[in-house]
Amino acid sequence: MTSDNDDTAAQAGRLEATPVGEGVEIRVATPSGELSLICTPGRARELATALGLAADEVESVRSADPVTIRADELRRGDVRDGDRTMTVDSVRIDGATAHITWKSGAGRSWNQLYDADARITLRRRGR
Repeated sequence: MTSDNDDTAAQAGRLEATPVGEGVEIRVATPSGELSLICTPGRARELATALGLAADEVESVRSADPVTIRADELRRGDVRDGDRTMTVDSVRIDGATAHITWKSGAGRSWNQLYDADARITLRRRGR
């Protein structure tokens, strides 16, 4: 994976992630220098998760007005509106019941059952 940073006012840079032997090399290059890290696949996934959560936080600050949808329309990545971050981890519809697994910003998970037509207010829709 290669990514160029040209969508901000910051100086252009490159971010590359490539497999190297049994590890993953992450290379960051800017006009002022270059940094290369090699990590395990597990650590690379942790980094990807941390980057995703940070991106979610940035987007939540910029998000538009909350949207209200039916429980049976929830999808992975949807973020519930409220004081605490709650993200949909999984959805299973069983007839008139929506089984939703939520995940907190602290990494805790729990399941809740809703009537399929229950209205849920979201801060932002997942992708």
